[in-house]
Amino acid sequence: MTTNIRPLLVELLTEELPPKALQKLGQAFAEGVRATLARHGLLADGCAVTAYSTPRRLAVRLSAVLEQAPDQAYAEKLMPVKIGLTEDGKATPALQKKLAAKGLENIDVSTLDRESDGKQDYLVARGTAAGAKLAAGLQEGIDAAIDGLPIPKVMRYQLADGVTTVKFVRPAHGLIALYGADVVPVSALGLAAGRETLGHRFMSEGAVSIADADAYAAALAEKGRVVASFEERRAEIQRQLLDQAGRLSATLGDAPEVAALLDEVTALVEHPTVYVGQFEEQFLQVPQECLILTMRLNQKYFPLFDPATGRLTHRFLIVSNMHTENPVNIVEGNQRVVRPRLADAQFFFETDRKTPLAARVEQLGSIVYHNKLGTQLERVERVRAIARGVAGLLGGDVAAADRAALLAKADLGSNMVGEFPELQGIMGAYYAAGDGEPDSVVEALRSQYRNRYDSPVTQDTLTAATLFIAERVETLVGIWAIGLAPTGERDPFGLRRAALGLISAFEQLAAGGWLKISQDGPLSLDGLLELAAGTFPAGKIPADTLTEVRAFIYERYRNQLINDSDRNAVEAVIALTPPLHQVAERVRAAAAFAQLPEAASLAAANKRIGNLLKKAEGEIGAVNDSALVEPAEKALAAAVATLRPKAEAQLAAGDFAGSLSTLAQAREPVDAFFADVMVMAEDPAVRANRLALLSRLHGLMNQVADISRLAQ
Repeated sequence: MTTNIRPLLVELLTEELPPKALQKLGQAFAEGVRATLARHGLLADGCAVTAYSTPRRLAVRLSAVLEQAPDQAYAEKLMPVKIGLTEDGKATPALQKKLAAKGLENIDVSTLDRESDGKQDYLVARGTAAGAKLAAGLQEGIDAAIDGLPIPKVMRYQLADGVTTVKFVRPAHGLIALYGADVVPVSALGLAAGRETLGHRFMSEGAVSIADADAYAAALAEKGRVVASFEERRAEIQRQLLDQAGRLSATLGDAPEVAALLDEVTALVEHPTVYVGQFEEQFLQVPQECLILTMRLNQKYFPLFDPATGRLTHRFLIVSNMHTENPVNIVEGNQRVVRPRLADAQFFFETDRKTPLAARVEQLGSIVYHNKLGTQLERVERVRAIARGVAGLLGGDVAAADRAALLAKADLGSNMVGEFPELQGIMGAYYAAGDGEPDSVVEALRSQYRNRYDSPVTQDTLTAATLFIAERVETLVGIWAIGLAPTGERDPFGLRRAALGLISAFEQLAAGGWLKISQDGPLSLDGLLELAAGTFPAGKIPADTLTEVRAFIYERYRNQLINDSDRNAVEAVIALTPPLHQVAERVRAAAAFAQLPEAASLAAANKRIGNLLKKAEGEIGAVNDSALVEPAEKALAAAVATLRPKAEAQLAAGDFAGSLSTLAQAREPVDAFFADVMVMAEDPAVRANRLALLSRLHGLMNQVADISRLAQ
């Protein structure tokens, strides 16, 4: 058979697709077609796949596709011989039915092979099947690609025949399937494949005819004024944005929202051009977060910032879907649209300022937090109590912590947060500052919604850390108690995020010196959970809630650490659930210990000891040194007596690595003990004494981490 290899192009032309899902839709469509063709053996070696996606199309080009796949040898296991053949070697009805189902009804049963599975003989059909043809494989690939799209929301619409209804993310209007220059006879969503598509809604020359699969991107760009590649459009928009910002001696800022907005506008335009707009400088008196949010969220503009100060300027960049030599109408139109939004922000801010933030606290009594946990005001009272307790334990300003917790949710009743919920906390900080609240309180309000603490806690930020901790532990305990623990991918109250935030706060309290690595407290997770539980009404918190929340927090810590640390070291430390602020340092120490030549032997011995201790009958007593008779057990007892004081002193000082290094010196006596001594001796007294010695060793070995978990 002569092999025919050509490029293949498939395009599905639609109405405007959801912008936030466009890139994933384009990639999924391309992969759906590719995977099916590959499964049928229709892709030649080195076939490159290029995905295209614009607001009105999903497309894929495959550089090397076979017209027909090579013939394939097959071996089809059918059924046991005794079931498939009669005594005279004829096919039974069961075999005839099986062969028909496999498309082998014309096969001569005498040609069937026989294979044994060790118990009985089976009939096996062998032969060569013709390779799949492109038209059939592509039809299956298009259907699979459409069915497999990660569509946020499906819509139903009726086809032109007035009868047929199909389901897709948006109505489809055209289908291209080109194998080289030839149209492949396939269909989708009621559309027969052709070679014509539509270009830009306003700048195109009309319908665009695609000569062959290789001409797609160029033809769309030249005749349709459409940049088909998502990546190329994104790169071009970014280039123009940076060029315009540079001309104005400004920057786009470094917030993660910039990249997200860039992806979104790339999915909104087919022929991007960037223009400069501006607004009246008087609006800069409004907190810049309000202006930035309304420009990015509502208008999809890119605000510009002063590179020296980082402050917002009165200029912004517009990504337009139209290119014109005289963009004055586009620019002025966008400026007219944004001006009322900025005026609204200014009005909201100035109106909110007329009411002190503290006066808004009472309104929280009419805002339901959760119907099983009461109002936001009741929640505030719980957070206040926790914050006071945390501040007292850490030696912080109890009054400031209480004030911060009192005002933390007060901005929920403001006009600005009502319009822009994303500004919770940020607006509260502005209003608190305007009311003359202490700087520590203002910082606490501003920082309360951050995902995690990423810098050491200082005297100036201790109140902020206190509120951060109090808010998260109240959420964890309260939401868990009413049966809303995370399940699978569902976590509507952000308990996973709350747990990781709490962990980060303990880490940064240690980094700032508020929690000593050598001490368990003064603030502990257990104490914090008990403090939080005590703020709820009696009987509100089920008995097992704190245990479950504690386990959940350590599990989140485990999952976080194994991304960057030795998995066995993490497991060894988390197994002991040590104080949260010690976990990271203990993991580093355990990972370093695991690299020592003594580690593997000691880890294996520790695991063996654990198993022996589980078999012990009754309570294990103290070691009777005078009853030790074997040289190896005497040597082990002497080693434990010598190493124990030093290792425990190092542990008490927070020198976890040093403590484990000291422990490594026990390798030789431990190895000798297990080589020469029978632990489970027949004499009960000898056996009990040896188990007591191993119990003492086990306790010494597992003070920093469960060393047995380092065993491979």
